[in-house]
Order: sequence, then C-alpha cells, then structure tokens
Amino acid sequence: MAKLESVIREAIARGARRQIRVAVTPLRREVVRLRRKVVELQGTLTTLRRSANGWKRFMEAAPVIPHVSEEEAKTARLSPRLITSLRRRLGLSQVALARLVGVSAPAVAHWEGGGATPTGQNRANLVALRRVGKREVKELLSRQFKKTASRVSRLHMRPTERLRKRSRG
Repeated sequence: MAKLESVIREAIARGARRQIRVAVTPLRREVVRLRRKVVELQGTLTTLRRSANGWKRFMEAAPVIPHVSEEEAKTARLSPRLITSLRRRLGLSQVALARLVGVSAPAVAHWEGGGATPTGQNRANLVALRRVGKREVKELLSRQFKKTASRVSRLHMRPTERLRKRSRG
C-alpha cells in the first residue's frame, strides 16, 4: 500500500512538473526577451543623455550675441551717439555693455566719448546688439553672470574645498 501511494505521488508530481514547465517555459523566454529589451533601452537612454548634455553644452557655449555678417558690420553706422542711445535703449550700464561685447568698460567710455571706434568683432557685436531687446539682454547677462559667478566662487574657495567639490562631481 505504501508503494502504491508513493507511485501515485510521483506520478502526480511528474504531471505537475510537466504542467509547470509548459506554463513557465514561455514566461522564461519572455523574461529573457524583456531583459534584452531593457538593456537595449538603457543603451539608448545613455546615448540620448550624452546627446542632450552635448546640446546643452553647445547651447551654453553658443555666442552670446546673434551673428552678423562682416559686410553688415562694416557698412553699419556706429557713431558715439548711436552707441550711447543703443546702451540706453537696452537699459545697460557701460560695464554691462562692455561685458556683453567682450571689452573693458573704459573701451565703451572711449567709444561713447568719440576717442575711439569699435573695430572687428567688437563692431560686429555692437551691430548685432541692435537686434536684441531688453529681455534678451537680461537673459544674456544672467547667463554670463552664472558662468562668471561659478568661476569666482571656485577661485575664492580654499584649495581643500576645491578638491572636495571636484571629487563630489
């Protein structure tokens, strides 16, 4: 009787294992397929993140002032009075205009006083500023300020603080 009972138990266990195998095998295949898909998607996500970071760096490094052709910069009139009126229209101080153009504040004072005239890239930058409004100028200055502030704050740190900040990322 004990032998018959163990034979029946083994037959039931075998049948149950077979049914479980039939149900689990497709699920295992699906899990393997989904794991591969997750790995593929993680790779795609990593690539997209790198691309987004690249675009972010590109946009942050984009010229602060819109581009102007050389010909347009050469033919544009830039008198001391026009430079002063441009600065006032944009609501800028001489220092702020100098920061946007990429020169020193005394250079702007010389331009406005008639002691010198902007040339080359500085002239092109001034001509390009004609196309910019007050809002854009504020945004450009804030972007420049953020860059400068982060550099300045790092310069004022103690060397040990700089090392700690670098190691944190």
